[in-house]
Amino acid sequence: MKKHFTIKKPLFKLNTKKAIGFFAFSVSLCAFLLSPTAHAQYTGRVSTIVTDINGKVISKDDPDLQRYPASLTKMMTLYMTFRALHANAISLNQRIPVSIHAASMEPSKLGLRAGSTITVREAILGLVTKSANDAACALGEFIGGGDEPRFAQMMTQQARVIGMNDSTFRNASGLPNPDQVTTARDMATLARHLILDYPEYYPFFKVPSFNFRGRTIPNHDPLIKGYAGADGLKTGYTAAAGHNLVGSAVQGNVRLVGVVMGAPSNSRRNTTMMSALDDGFSKYGVTPAERPLVLARATPRGRSHKRSKVILARASRSSKGGVVQVAQLPVKSKKAKSSKTTTKHVVKHKKR
Repeated sequence: MKKHFTIKKPLFKLNTKKAIGFFAFSVSLCAFLLSPTAHAQYTGRVSTIVTDINGKVISKDDPDLQRYPASLTKMMTLYMTFRALHANAISLNQRIPVSIHAASMEPSKLGLRAGSTITVREAILGLVTKSANDAACALGEFIGGGDEPRFAQMMTQQARVIGMNDSTFRNASGLPNPDQVTTARDMATLARHLILDYPEYYPFFKVPSFNFRGRTIPNHDPLIKGYAGADGLKTGYTAAAGHNLVGSAVQGNVRLVGVVMGAPSNSRRNTTMMSALDDGFSKYGVTPAERPLVLARATPRGRSHKRSKVILARASRSSKGGVVQVAQLPVKSKKAKSSKTTTKHVVKHKKR
């Protein structure tokens, strides 16, 4: 005989609105936990390294942790540009086209219009001062034979040649890409090669400003005016990367290269860098020069291209035509020494 089961009165009454709300909260929580910003090691765990110009490591703190480079990527874009200039494949006054893709880049940008042109010199200055993404993309497309992904492959290939073993590039600007990664050690290697391989073009990094079509565009590098002997290189920021800075300075005939990645703020990034350089010069018997007042711009959380209030702080001295020819240029190593590394910490990045 079959048994018939009857549905009894439920033990609790379901509140539909609350259930939907709880479900939505759960989905949001999962999305947050899987997003790059949930990984504390990017913005809460700072990587640093200081080397001399020959690559000797003076100090380091987690330099092999894979991180997002953000606009430090433009250092490699500039390296490839200087390389093409050195080979006479392009010239500083050569005009390069601005594609729809390049013009559509997110800020920071020069505001280039699709169909217009810009000189190689202007593009370089746009990268070193304003960190212009549209100019970076235009340069990448030009040197890469009209294809930015191809240029990114060239960047990665050249990175391996000069000893950047833990870096992969996916675009010319440094705008977020989950597969675009580097390390503080690799960025120090790149900085040394920029200085030693192309000394005729390295001075671009220290220009205080440049005039572009009626506008005066200042250099964003805080070290140029804020640290004695500093002469470049590059800042970088995204919400996932944190605040990055690569710098170089000369004091007492000693040149040091410093890298700070993943700092929680501009001011923390700047003071960490200055203290690390001070300590480095001290180890060479050089008394660090007195620091001037530093202007540090605070970047609003989660906004990579907008700037808010300016903080005035005294840094403390703590104890601590030939596009095809360019694309086909042979890849070769040049003067700078580099140390090979293996990745001790591999971090998988998820799309934002």
